[in-house]
Amino acid sequence: MDEVEWWEFGSRKELAEQAAGDVAFVIESAIEAHGGARLALPGGPTPDPIYAALAESRGIDWSKVTILPTDDRLVPLDDALSNHAKLSRFFAPLGAEIVSLVDEAALDNYREAGRLADQRLALLHWPLDLVMLGIGEDGHTASIFPGPDYDRAIAGPRERRAVGVRPDPMPEDAPVERVTLTAVAIGSARAVMIVLEGAKKREVLERAIGQGPLSDLPIGRVVAELDAAIDILWSPD
Repeated sequence: MDEVEWWEFGSRKELAEQAAGDVAFVIESAIEAHGGARLALPGGPTPDPIYAALAESRGIDWSKVTILPTDDRLVPLDDALSNHAKLSRFFAPLGAEIVSLVDEAALDNYREAGRLADQRLALLHWPLDLVMLGIGEDGHTASIFPGPDYDRAIAGPRERRAVGVRPDPMPEDAPVERVTLTAVAIGSARAVMIVLEGAKKREVLERAIGQGPLSDLPIGRVVAELDAAIDILWSPD
């Protein structure tokens, strides 16, 4: 882990505006540096205001932007639970390429779904220019949850960029198997942003960072893998 910098905001709106500006800067810098930008963005409700603000940013050549989810649920691509569907709604109309982690032919086999996602990601240019992460109150990030596949997601072969996972216990809001970027894939990114809201999640993240590489929380283990400096954006609401 490199440098960690916290940024505090008085409201969700202020956080969204700053985060959108920061992401836009990364995109523009990446396009200038190597002709395109590659981002991994999370699902969940927290980043929606960020995506809305980012979609209104002027001057971005979205045809040169590739976006993939940090993780996704094994559901059809048009399902309400699909992170691919969410990102497509925000950014596909602008011209961005949205890469899916989910192959609908493997919805009933999460290990095979992970293998197919890894094959697809191997076709992209790495490392990613930016990974944005959220966290859960249980300390998970992306779909790196405790369960039988935790070690493969955290400390599997370094060439693996995606794996299928079966959380245990299943999250109540979306009790389905997942595909997630691995800690190694996240950790190789040029820039990492963690976005969170509320006192509870802040407490969890501070504890995880303090524990270091031996953290008992997924976000702590992922943060310990990061090569890039980390910007943490937090608001109380």
